[in-house]
Amino acid sequence: MVERFGDVCLEQCGHVTVAELARPPYNFFSIDLLSALAEAFEYLDTQAQCRAIVLAAQGKAFCAGADFQQGDKGGLFTDDPEHGAQNLYAIAVRLFRTRKPVIAAVQGAAVGGGLGLSLVADFRVICENTRFSANFVKLGVHAGFGITHVLPRVVGEQKAALMLYTGRRVGPAEAMDIGLGDLLATSTSIRDEAIGLAAEIAEAAPLAVESTRETLRAGLADAVEQQVRREFAEQVRLAQTADHLEGIRAVAERRPGDFTRS
Repeated sequence: MVERFGDVCLEQCGHVTVAELARPPYNFFSIDLLSALAEAFEYLDTQAQCRAIVLAAQGKAFCAGADFQQGDKGGLFTDDPEHGAQNLYAIAVRLFRTRKPVIAAVQGAAVGGGLGLSLVADFRVICENTRFSANFVKLGVHAGFGITHVLPRVVGEQKAALMLYTGRRVGPAEAMDIGLGDLLATSTSIRDEAIGLAAEIAEAAPLAVESTRETLRAGLADAVEQQVRREFAEQVRLAQTADHLEGIRAVAERRPGDFTRS
């Protein structure tokens, strides 16, 4: 039986629940999609049958971030309390506060906020077409979604700085090398491999797993909540610049940006 929370579908596989983003092909995120996912995760926290979650996605991309080519034009990076990134990041903090272990099956692109979403998970299963990118600087803005806190925690300060300063794409080989990927599968087996890892976790005593996870992630949600305040303030400031408008054009046109520090 499949349950739906907006564009998020939940399907139980034994003690594992697959939470699937159903906005193909790119699963561009929005406040309503992220809110549906937070509601789904919070609901699963109340379900004893669920001992681990697989975060998956329909289509060719795990999550390609915000859709700047379809008219967002930086609209997320405003102080609009309802529609801006401030609200979106508050929902992201809710995801970090949930209790069940999460394994992300990351096929295709996890870009910008999509990278941030993949970092909510405890583990990432990747495949030959996976690519991660913190491309915010190419868009002329500051990183968000708590990435400046969580990414260094996962890959280390130096590797995180390299990704954040350059906006470069990280493919599966490099992702495995730096610890951004935990298990390498194929595009045809990635979901099964993620469910297998989740099932292995679910075999253990659930109270002990959740307690151990709480210890390992102690303070993480609070730190993300504090970090996104700084990230958001810088995004609002930089979204007013000519460089941000140029960055959106350059990314859409697949060319280097002609930035002028203005």
